[in-house]
Amino acid sequence: MTFGQEPPQLIKQRLAYAGRKFSFEINHLKLPNGAIGDWECIRHPGGAVAVPVTADGALVLVRQYRFAVRGRLLEFPAGTLEAGETPLATIQRELEEETGYSASQWQPLGKFPLAPGYSDEIIYTFLATQLEQLAVQPELDADEDIEVVLMSPAEFEKAMFSSEPIDAKSIASYWMAKPLFD
Repeated sequence: MTFGQEPPQLIKQRLAYAGRKFSFEINHLKLPNGAIGDWECIRHPGGAVAVPVTADGALVLVRQYRFAVRGRLLEFPAGTLEAGETPLATIQRELEEETGYSASQWQPLGKFPLAPGYSDEIIYTFLATQLEQLAVQPELDADEDIEVVLMSPAEFEKAMFSSEPIDAKSIASYWMAKPLFD
């Protein structure tokens, strides 16, 4: 058991859906405080995100269409961990696939739960520096609609504070990385 964890008593569990990226289960539990009830949970293999910074201090982001919110979000490159893949291998692959950049310096910044109210997904965050633009442009997956965007940190902060649609993992990761490239 990990420090700080207090597992509930599992009374009954039902798998409601198993997909290619996550599964959804309904758990009948007794919590450590004695409460009994049903809790739904999305089980996810985890993900990794990079805050890529060019030699001249620009942030490499993507503007990606997300069907769940019916629009485009400004995000740092990220992806789901594949079976047997480390978080670093995941984000190295995703950075190249989504942006056409590779990085020779990777600094782990930490990890955090993305939406612990309903999912066990953990996001691993990295600072990526010493970037090189690949000669061949990336081939996006059929379901990806991505535009690469370069911004200064000041422009990104302005976008955050002006309510431009930006996902939470990108905002959190930026603030984790900022002291290292500021």
